[in-house]
Amino acid sequence: MAVYSVCVTTGPYLMAGTLDNISVTLLGTCGESPKQRLDRLGRDFATGSVQKYKVRCPAELGELLLLRLYKERYAFFPKDSWYCSFICVKAPDGTCTQFPCYQWIEGYCTVELRPGTATTICQDSLPLLLDHRRRELQSRQECYRWKVYAPGFPGIIDVSNFEEMETDKKFALTKTAPCTDQGDSSGNQYLPGFPMKIDFPSLLHMDPNIRYSATKTVSLLFNAIPASLGMKLRGLLDRKGSWKKLDDIRNIFWCHKTVTSEYVTKHWCEDPFFGYQYLNGVNPVMLHCLSSLPSKLPVTNDMVAPSLGPDTCLQTELERGNVFLADYWILEEAPVHCLNGRQQYVAAPLCLLWLNPQGALVPLAIQLSQNPGPQSPIFLPTDSYWDWLLAKTWVRNSEFLVHEHNTHFLCTHLLCEAFSMATLRQLPLCHPVYKLLLPHTRYTLQVNTIARATLLNPDGLVDHVTSGGRQGLLYLISTGLAHFTYTDFCLPDSLRARGVLTIPNYHYRDDGLKIWAAIQSFVSEIVGYYYPSDASVQRDTELQAWVGEIFAQAFLGRESSGFPQRLCTPGELVKFLTAIIFNCSAQHAAVNSGQHDFGAWMPNTPSSMRQPPPQTKGTATLESYLDTLPEVNVTCNNLLLFWLVSQEPKDQRPLGTYPDQHFTEEAPRRSIAAFQNRLAQISQEIRERNQGLVLPYAYLDPPVIENSVSI
Repeated sequence: MAVYSVCVTTGPYLMAGTLDNISVTLLGTCGESPKQRLDRLGRDFATGSVQKYKVRCPAELGELLLLRLYKERYAFFPKDSWYCSFICVKAPDGTCTQFPCYQWIEGYCTVELRPGTATTICQDSLPLLLDHRRRELQSRQECYRWKVYAPGFPGIIDVSNFEEMETDKKFALTKTAPCTDQGDSSGNQYLPGFPMKIDFPSLLHMDPNIRYSATKTVSLLFNAIPASLGMKLRGLLDRKGSWKKLDDIRNIFWCHKTVTSEYVTKHWCEDPFFGYQYLNGVNPVMLHCLSSLPSKLPVTNDMVAPSLGPDTCLQTELERGNVFLADYWILEEAPVHCLNGRQQYVAAPLCLLWLNPQGALVPLAIQLSQNPGPQSPIFLPTDSYWDWLLAKTWVRNSEFLVHEHNTHFLCTHLLCEAFSMATLRQLPLCHPVYKLLLPHTRYTLQVNTIARATLLNPDGLVDHVTSGGRQGLLYLISTGLAHFTYTDFCLPDSLRARGVLTIPNYHYRDDGLKIWAAIQSFVSEIVGYYYPSDASVQRDTELQAWVGEIFAQAFLGRESSGFPQRLCTPGELVKFLTAIIFNCSAQHAAVNSGQHDFGAWMPNTPSSMRQPPPQTKGTATLESYLDTLPEVNVTCNNLLLFWLVSQEPKDQRPLGTYPDQHFTEEAPRRSIAAFQNRLAQISQEIRERNQGLVLPYAYLDPPVIENSVSI
């Protein structure tokens, strides 16, 4: 008789325990144990418990290959969910084998767990293990299905599939229903004063392994109540028409000010701060260095001579690499729609900027269309105050549209959803790349599903705050993806291609490169451990299916994108994984976390414009400026969203934090520790630098970077 010690750890989360019967079977190279119920005196499997049991076998089982968990009905109690963290089995010879689980197990079912040692398909030769990989992936591919949201979009998760599965009693998942204004029969509800409906059923009934935790759900919903109620009580959410004066905008978030939002309010109209935002604002990816001026922007030296100074020539500055362009070409044919029954407008400006001898980036010239001519004047700093301010505000509106639709939603949210889907569908739990990427997929499917149901749906918030509305969003994302490249996706390559490696005070670049290097070093160690040769990468059919599905679903099979269709070397794998982890974590933090800081003062980031771009100079006034900015209710709806998505989650998992130990071998655990130490060092460097800055840049401080796109 051989006796195995089985230690079961239940997760510490709310309602993680279960009253159901739990039984196990151990499968080894020399046999299989009888099914045995895990039962001891008192409560079993309580939240946070660690409990030991004995499993008796006629003989030793050899090397353990699988652990089979049975969750079955207990007496008259209804079925419930159980969060199993991991199970550790000690063999008669003292060998310990850890079986990571880290998932909610719902209803009555059987779950098979592999030991924690990560393996690729090339390393599994036993038919039992190969069959287990096949069945696991088949089950997940039936659960997580692709859907086309709109032409030209990356593939998304088909939540209707979960609804069908619940009907079949296979999965407790429901579809996130689109919000409408036709009552609440679907279970959708308004938060007090909140301008959009929240689909409470979808929050509560989605698969618990991909949905928000109870802590995060409560935090997300009730963070919105104080601000929205305050606006509602003051009548701002329902007030149409222009702002009477600029100072009135200060009162929207009078109790939710930050150091940065206060700085923006004071300096928003100054040229150096306008240029600063291209480096360290929420869209720090727009600048391209020029060696010559494009023909569509006919700026002459005489135009900009007053800004350059008497001893400086435009051509000389171009040759020195001190002239930059922000080109909003993507907006030229963007659709527009109506807000509050009034036509809105979009411009496609060209903004020329200069790095002056003091190291400040300042605007030199602005043209509000892609086509030069008499009806498209080039605005200059020497123009009247209101002409120049209005031109800069048009650029800031274009910044809002490109940032929200492309830099933020497309390049982080939608692409990271596709990465998450491919990882769940093509890589089994025991695969090293699955273990590496899983923490960077947390909550991404849930947050995007909610966004589509509340923000992007017809008559959703996008239709109520932006000049392009939902149709503009569909156009910008499909057009943006059609032009997005692997170079754009990889930070070092993007910075090099845009010619911005030497601009001073570019904190996004400096911090981002440090974090990229830390991720790359960490990933390189993990990949080197599991993929010692080119052949080990090429023969991994699961890995190749994973990268192929990303190419097909995220980038629609477009070869000109430069994204890999297959991976041939460990180096290629390291680069691809580094880029995915960086964009799921650091890049999202850089383009998301500062939205309230830079947008709370609405004239700095207007979401819509109510007058067409000016075709002549000398006509702008304070009154015409206010009549161009968004109306009061549009402003409030947009700023409420900015504030909500900038809140730090209550159950945050910062970059490099891995409370779930999916890797059990010593080598990857040492790599994780080294990665965490390097991130701590980067954080210290950032905080020391910020002490000397008038406006600190903290969005890429590792402790405030979420591991995944989760808000």
